[in-house]
Amino acid sequence: MDFRIMGLDSPFLQTLHYMMDLPDDTEKTPNAPSRAYVRDAKAMAATPADIKEYPKSYVFIVDMPGLKSGDIKVQVEDDNVLLISGERKREEEKEGAKYVRMERRVGKFMRKFVLPENANTDAITAECQDGVVTVTVEKLPPPEPKKPKTIEVKIA
Repeated sequence: MDFRIMGLDSPFLQTLHYMMDLPDDTEKTPNAPSRAYVRDAKAMAATPADIKEYPKSYVFIVDMPGLKSGDIKVQVEDDNVLLISGERKREEEKEGAKYVRMERRVGKFMRKFVLPENANTDAITAECQDGVVTVTVEKLPPPEPKKPKTIEVKIA
């Protein structure tokens, strides 16, 4: 509320108004998500995936229509996060042609998966066929069970 509109223009009321004034909507709030976060969240929500577990591996199947294998990245972040991403750019409009309807998705495709502890991040393979990316992550062999330690009992 602006006190000057009501004819009250004293320094005290100006100070009170300044102290009670809330930030404008145009100012960036400190808890607002960044543009990159929003972009990545949209890309992840729009990229369907299936995960299968086999006795010796995990298989991630991700739809990335219209992308060639060279446009797709498969990375491991932080030693246990599998990142599958790619980007499809809009086709150049040819002279004399214009879009009447555009429904196919363009932009970034991305999915992140936290790998289980028994995933072998050194044995990952990826292949792309007909817009479907299949990433196979081998499992580590199960740890050998610890043998009980026998302690000799001495008689005193």
